[in-house]
Amino acid sequence: MPRLTDARKELRRAQITEAAVRCFSRNGLERTSIADITAESGLSNGSIYAHYRSKADLVQASAHAVLTKRAKALGDYAASDTPPDPDELLARLIAAIDPVEARVGVQTWGEATTNPAIRGIVVDTIDRMRSMVHDCVMAHLVKVEHLDPAEAQEQVTPITDRVMALYLAELLHTALRSPTEETAS
Repeated sequence: MPRLTDARKELRRAQITEAAVRCFSRNGLERTSIADITAESGLSNGSIYAHYRSKADLVQASAHAVLTKRAKALGDYAASDTPPDPDELLARLIAAIDPVEARVGVQTWGEATTNPAIRGIVVDTIDRMRSMVHDCVMAHLVKVEHLDPAEAQEQVTPITDRVMALYLAELLHTALRSPTEETAS
């Protein structure tokens, strides 16, 4: 059997992760089996296990994939000459919420209350997201509001906390909507 190139391995991992996210969204984390992910991805069990050791690894990869999407956008916003103000940043984050990913995220939060490995993933993901929002808000305060960095540093944390709280609330709201409500909005 020919060896996979690094690029091909990454494509295969993405294929598996996307299949896992669809299964987690549809069936829940607990009720999704590796067999479900195998069927959804069209790959063999061996292929799944060649890329991921366990379902927990797939949950972690799913969280990482979603965070990577947000990280790119937040990095672009912070690097801009005119980073968005906190209200616009929140609006952009909310507009980018995918209902499937929201359902998986909320299920992962629930699992985090009883599973220490999943809790670590959730805490790390939220902390990294908070850090990226912090950097974007800081860039806005310095580049657009023209605050000196010390003054901006005093204001950035409470603003970041509010943006994160509202974003996570909207993520929960989106996850709880029925598919009928999703198509209506």
